[in-house]
Amino acid sequence: MATSTATASTDVLADVARERACAEAREVVAMLEFRDRELVRIGREESPMRRLVERGAIALCIGEALGLSEGQVQLRLSQADRVRDQSPLTWLAFLRGRVDWARVREIAHTLGELKRAESVHRLDRGVVDYASTHTVAELRQWLRRFVRRVEADLAVERADAEREKRHVSITHGDDSMGWLNAYLPSHELAAIEARYRRAARTGVDPDDDRTVSQREADQLVAWCLGSDAATSAVDANIAVTVDADVLAGARAGFAESSDGRWGVPAAWVAAVAGSGSSFWHRVVVDPVTDDVLSHEYLGRFAPDVLDIALQFLHGTCQAPGCMVPAERCDTDHRIPYPHGPTRGDNLGPLCRRHHTHKGHRVLHWSTRSTLEHILRKALNEPVLMEYAG
Repeated sequence: MATSTATASTDVLADVARERACAEAREVVAMLEFRDRELVRIGREESPMRRLVERGAIALCIGEALGLSEGQVQLRLSQADRVRDQSPLTWLAFLRGRVDWARVREIAHTLGELKRAESVHRLDRGVVDYASTHTVAELRQWLRRFVRRVEADLAVERADAEREKRHVSITHGDDSMGWLNAYLPSHELAAIEARYRRAARTGVDPDDDRTVSQREADQLVAWCLGSDAATSAVDANIAVTVDADVLAGARAGFAESSDGRWGVPAAWVAAVAGSGSSFWHRVVVDPVTDDVLSHEYLGRFAPDVLDIALQFLHGTCQAPGCMVPAERCDTDHRIPYPHGPTRGDNLGPLCRRHHTHKGHRVLHWSTRSTLEHILRKALNEPVLMEYAG
């Protein structure tokens, strides 16, 4: 992955972030201690009504001291209780400043979704290393994938139940505008998004003064209203990864998007793929080495098939924390051409901004040892991003 060039000054920033996390931990601990002391005191009250009223006032007292609403206080207390009781390693990392409250909050939400004790223990063992080296957005996606993998059968049941709630609603607002809302399965939304994005950027009239967003909106309206624009087919490349045993039906599981934004039960995707739809591609990836295409291409520019395979493999820009989808990125040589070959293991997506940074040596490519990479893949552990100095 692409990594930033560390300098001595960034150590100061890291120290500040750690101090901020420790301060957040002290605040949350103080809230818990205040509540617990108050509960002990209130428990000695003789009047049941008095006990009920004073328990309800605890959140109000904490909120007044910290400038929070009662709802915010109650939510923070419940999240802190959940992490402290169910994920001791995460709680210890929070107290030491390794992870901040934003990450603890995401972990607490995931703990609330997990139903099995072994799943909770497994999360506690592995989440801190990932959370401490990735952004909150990346952690959120990692946690979603974790739930789908370790409790796939329960997650499939929830997804099937949610699918029954699909609907479309229209809300009229002010100034003659309104909202069109659709609650739909994620793979269908991804296909719709890919189609209108491509349609709005293809064959644009030079005299068309509409913005891209306006063209996207107009294209969607044209399809919904059944005008001539709806008759022109627009291809969309949708990438998902599915474990072989899940695809074979040996166990429950999910098809996950390459950029990590969504996942759906594998059976939903199998139904679409079997219907003759043309926007699905299948890329076979080696389960150990992660190799996609071992063939080496001559020349500087990768052919379309390799570009698509790399987009499906990586999902997003490979700069630290960047979430720009791979299809909007440049295909960059880790070892510059012609010294580096044009093949899968020497190429990766970088968004235009980070590609420029790499050209000015602000970013550079760095990889862990092959042995460590293989071991982590075999154990289904994340290959962590490395910051090179």
